[in-house]
Amino acid sequence: MRAQFVLSEIGVGLRRNLTMTFAVIVSVALSLALFGGSLLMREQVSTMKGYWYDKVNVSIFLCSKVDAESDASCTKGAATDEQKKQIRADLEKMPVVQSVQFETADEAFKHYKEQFGKSPIAASLTPDQMQESFRVKLKDPSKYAVISSAFSQRPGVQVVQDQKTVLENLFNLLNGMNYAALGVMALMLVVALMLIVNTVRVSAFSRRRETGIMRLVGASSFYIQIPFIMEAAFAGLLGAGFACVLLVGGQYFLVNNWLAHHIDVIQFIGWNAVLAKLPLVLAIGLLMPALAAFVALRKYLKV
Repeated sequence: MRAQFVLSEIGVGLRRNLTMTFAVIVSVALSLALFGGSLLMREQVSTMKGYWYDKVNVSIFLCSKVDAESDASCTKGAATDEQKKQIRADLEKMPVVQSVQFETADEAFKHYKEQFGKSPIAASLTPDQMQESFRVKLKDPSKYAVISSAFSQRPGVQVVQDQKTVLENLFNLLNGMNYAALGVMALMLVVALMLIVNTVRVSAFSRRRETGIMRLVGASSFYIQIPFIMEAAFAGLLGAGFACVLLVGGQYFLVNNWLAHHIDVIQFIGWNAVLAKLPLVLAIGLLMPALAAFVALRKYLKV
């Protein structure tokens, strides 16, 4: 097989179907960028789960004087020193508990100021309006119900709150966004495959005379098909290259230079995760159009 002939045929095919080839490149680029983004999103969620679940606490908020006047759970008044000691002793005896930390009202006010100091509400709060609480670290975060059932009805306890529930809502939202991206990716992939098949069909039809002559002089089916397959593979590889550019640009501009500066409570994935996905994107961009063209040629390349 002469490489020069194959390359010339690829050039002819790309020039004859320039508009459709451009459409293939764009659709492949978008679909593979969404595919790579979905993989990175899934890895980001896994990283966040590992990071935050390790820091999850169960908070037992105690009744204060303010709560005694307004909250039905604190009708017996603010938590006494004896109740606090008993709660701490009972927590430390439980096998599911890893550690117990008591947070005073002053400490709670300080932490609130550090996290929400720019909020308009923060200016009107005073330390005596904050609640004392026990921050309970569990050996297994899924055992929250054990703590809740044991302490939610205790005198002096206003509410038992599991931070894992708040995180689950966040992770469910992120997973929903990931599934939506996968859905759009699948739709774009179907569009790309349809464009590839149609491009190959038009290219084969426009060169039916040449392929007929090649068939008459004894050229094999593979020899006739290889230029069409390589055209599709070349267009797909270009699209995959653009998808890689989009992924790298998204990591650099969106994640590293914007999100990381505005959201400092999230540990974002690094360049290693992004670079690890690029070979997969390139491989799919090369093989998917080539395979689609091969299947299409079996039907349309008949002379």
